[in-house]
Amino acid sequence: MLNITRKCQAIRCVNKLSLLARVSTNFNNVVLDSQFNRKYSSRELSDADFLHESVLHTMHFQRSLPRLPIPKLNNTCSRYLESQRVILNDEEFNKTKAIVEQFEANEGQALHKELVAINKQNKHTSYISGPWFDMYLESRLPILLNFNPYVCYNNDTRPEYMDQVIRSTNFIVSAMKFMKTLRANKLDPDMYHLNGKKTDNDQFRRKANWIPGSLAAYYAILSKVFPLDMSQYGKLFNSTRVPRQGRDELVTHEDARHILVVHNGNFYTFDVINNDGVVVSAQEIASHLRHILTDSAPRPEYSVSYLTTENRDTWASLRQHMLDGNSKNQETMKLIDGAVFCLCLDDSEPTEPVELTRSMLYGDGANRWFDKSFQLIIAKNGVASINFEHAWGDGVAVLRFINESFKESTENAALNPGTEPANVDSSQTVKKLEFDLDSTMKTAIKDAVNKYNASTSKLNIGVRQFNKFGKNFMKANKLSPDAFMQLSFQMGYYKLTGGKVASTYESCSTAAFKHGRTETLRSATMETKKCSEAFQEGSGASDADKIKLLKACSDKHNEMTKNAAMGQGFDRHLFAMKSLANKNNQSVALFEDPAYTKINHIVLSTSTLSSPAVLAGGFAPVVPNGLGVGYGIKDDELGCNITSYPDSPNVEDFLDCVESSWMDMHKVLDSNSS
Repeated sequence: MLNITRKCQAIRCVNKLSLLARVSTNFNNVVLDSQFNRKYSSRELSDADFLHESVLHTMHFQRSLPRLPIPKLNNTCSRYLESQRVILNDEEFNKTKAIVEQFEANEGQALHKELVAINKQNKHTSYISGPWFDMYLESRLPILLNFNPYVCYNNDTRPEYMDQVIRSTNFIVSAMKFMKTLRANKLDPDMYHLNGKKTDNDQFRRKANWIPGSLAAYYAILSKVFPLDMSQYGKLFNSTRVPRQGRDELVTHEDARHILVVHNGNFYTFDVINNDGVVVSAQEIASHLRHILTDSAPRPEYSVSYLTTENRDTWASLRQHMLDGNSKNQETMKLIDGAVFCLCLDDSEPTEPVELTRSMLYGDGANRWFDKSFQLIIAKNGVASINFEHAWGDGVAVLRFINESFKESTENAALNPGTEPANVDSSQTVKKLEFDLDSTMKTAIKDAVNKYNASTSKLNIGVRQFNKFGKNFMKANKLSPDAFMQLSFQMGYYKLTGGKVASTYESCSTAAFKHGRTETLRSATMETKKCSEAFQEGSGASDADKIKLLKACSDKHNEMTKNAAMGQGFDRHLFAMKSLANKNNQSVALFEDPAYTKINHIVLSTSTLSSPAVLAGGFAPVVPNGLGVGYGIKDDELGCNITSYPDSPNVEDFLDCVESSWMDMHKVLDSNSS
């Protein structure tokens, strides 16, 4: 009887989940906004080191989260062909269509069946989780530029709190409170409330708390509250990506109580949690940071940090060489790997957007450790960013951390200007780390520095901030803001390249499912192509025609967003089947088709996030001739932070075309409303 009840609940939950997808045209941003504005219990804390104390156990919903569905094979094939149609010519498309039809009737059937069987045997996870970890960890590319993105915090509105030591201290204390709250299972679970006025309160949480964990997510979803997967949080702190031959390893040392601090290329550690499990006082932390900043030690001639930007097999071999038989290096690396996180104290003072992106995306290679789960980078002028390693998670935990740490550090600062320093001898508490480097290591570091300089020097960056209209205007014209921005990139690229359409990627979170990762939104569609054509000079399209096409693009984008958020895209399904075929040493025509390579050669890699805590974010292109398009949409402002390489389209020319597209669409919509 209980199983029948659960099945009925699951069916009703799927219907409710589809409601979430319908109301959210940009699931990632909805989640971010809800994280920042969530309402916590006002009851007194049992531990002063907690951020808050949720009525609910942090992982209360995890056990009963819906499982990520495997799409039907025929739906995957039809959606794949639909996305291919816009980037292939007629001859190419007809060849690919025949290959897909053959795949659907033959190998695809067997691979899909095998995938479903494996999924049924692994109900604790999702079908994509393992292959997705493999994709990241088996890549031998340097993680610098290829994987690690950055997200920049907004500045503290109080200039006196932008002092490097004060801001660093407040972030450290906030981070430790977050970590303690998480590990005590007092951190409020990630949830999206469709009607927060009714459910974002202690009353709902108390009711949900009475429901067993095996059913709790069903109850929440039926109440129009959507719990999100929190499995990635376990790798947020004390974690490192360790290079290994062939496949890297994610390692976590939860017992470690120290942070890693890097300044002027030198490495230091000190405890931020004392022997009693209490967060070290803000005054003491500040004293340790001042000690580090005033250390007169010269910059190391050979910085091991650069090796974290190397080819992963190269770094794996060198790391093993450095550790073999050397207890000093072993101890140093143990402290680096186990640190709660890495704090990078920079001497630079970025103020301009391009300068900021360079500092936070790669910066001073000697003053970074890219293998850490995340690095908190704080410049001399207090500008702060997170640079995070991508294998362990898709940013859900990082973005929650950014929201919580910004809010806590600005609203409940642990250290204020003028606070008396602690009476401690930091020289006895702060440990400076050293490496023993032989000639092999020194030569390798020189080589790594040269590669680092060569790769970073090729990166071009363009920033455009536009304040003539924003989200409010788009919504007033009944257009999805995200669809509008994605269309502008398609129109801009079409205009710049004389009528070409590029393979495009937009990430959509599938965190509403257990161990969900992401699905791809293929935002280049036949609708965006027709709209791009209509807005070209001399097209003959009337304003009424253009408005109709704009709405068609928005509707299509919303449909794709719904499918992606519900796990009904095609990319992850095909990727999982391709992984199975590779493990089976099976040759499959679809995966060897040049069109499959083409659609996965992402020329326009796009991502957006919106939060009161976030100023900007950025990442490098994923292919040599591509563009990395970070963008933001505010009520009355638009912004883009775009990166490119020498073989990519000129970044400023692309931005000019995108801005021109904004103005063209605004002109048509504005004339219709006047």
